Amino acid sequence: MQERCRVLLRFADLIEQHADEIAALETWDGGKTLEQTTGTEVPMVARYMRYYGGWADKIHGLVVPADGPHHVQVLHEPIGVAGQIIPWNFPLLMFAWKVGPALACGNAVVLKTAEQTPLSALFVASLLHEAGLPDGVLNVVSGFGPTAGAALSSHMGVDKLAFTGSTGTGKIVLELAARSNLKPVTLELGGKSPFIVMDDADVDQAVELAHRALFFNQGQCCCAGSRTFVHERVYDEFVEKARARALQRVVGDPFRTGVEQGPQIDGEQFKKILQYVKSGVDSGATLVAGGDRAGSRGFYIQPTVFADVEDEMKIAQEEIFGPVQSILKFSTVEEVVRRANATPYGLAAGVFTQRLDAANTLARALRVGTVWVNTYDVFDAAVPFGGYKMSGVGREKGVYSLRNYLQTKAVVTPIKDAAWL
Repeated sequence: MQERCRVLLRFADLIEQHADEIAALETWDGGKTLEQTTGTEVPMVARYMRYYGGWADKIHGLVVPADGPHHVQVLHEPIGVAGQIIPWNFPLLMFAWKVGPALACGNAVVLKTAEQTPLSALFVASLLHEAGLPDGVLNVVSGFGPTAGAALSSHMGVDKLAFTGSTGTGKIVLELAARSNLKPVTLELGGKSPFIVMDDADVDQAVELAHRALFFNQGQCCCAGSRTFVHERVYDEFVEKARARALQRVVGDPFRTGVEQGPQIDGEQFKKILQYVKSGVDSGATLVAGGDRAGSRGFYIQPTVFADVEDEMKIAQEEIFGPVQSILKFSTVEEVVRRANATPYGLAAGVFTQRLDAANTLARALRVGTVWVNTYDVFDAAVPFGGYKMSGVGREKGVYSLRNYLQTKAVVTPIKDAAWL
């Protein structure tokens, strides 16, 4: 256990020593800005690994009381071989979210990268071995979903499966796991997260926060605040300021200083997002900013804002996974709770208000795994993350992630001379 701790802590040090290389690989592979990978993602990976390194020698069982003359131990043992499938939008962070707790618990890992973004995982895996991880404990496979992903999901030698990606693919993964050896599965899937702006909000702050909640990482974020609900009293002001902020957003080469938004991941995603934009226009939403490609080369899309969006519109129902903000109007707390929950997803939500009663009411009423109040996209190694409904099964990060990679065994032993009990 102490050696697991030492390896993970050494790995965190190596992440920091190679931060520039790792950040450049992540930007090169996925198109996210270098300022994002350097300033946020690489430091977070080091933080996660130190967190799980700290847990590695603190995973213990229990001695529990039981009726009758018996000594009862509860052991927490490694689950075995953990299969892990990570997505293309945050490959480095998802590597840390999954590999960290699995190794801390003493498991072996077979990790499949997304075919679009294999580079950072391959590089940091080599650093883990440099940190002292024995050969064969971590195995990284680069391949496609229908081949490598399906094989990993259905393999009889895999004891546990963790997947992050779309809800549609998550269903396939769950089915393959069930058909093989009923391996336990954790799923972190899609979302259509509400961002709720109450009438007492500081509109300027709310606009900026909602902007970041949606446009972060080119909108390619499972918990993006993709349904911006704004109270009718501040709606018009909010829409105008959201439009102005989107028009100011700097789109361009992600390696350049000051660029806020790089290209979408690939041509398929680029076309899909523009089809959603067309759907929004065709359904009667008001296009107030963007709506087309940015420039004439590459997979760049203008930051796009729709107003007058209705719940039944496609852009308000389906996960776009791109830089498209949909702004909806509401009148009461009861109404916005009902509408915010009227979706098959339940990953996250944002609440922007100065009233404690409103914040508490919304936080309890929203059927989501994470509620951010007057902030958004705050992630820490100790804070669990996961969704309700079709946004997933189980939780990642924090102590909850350790439970994904442990088996619980009860050992019951009779006590012969139990007269004193």
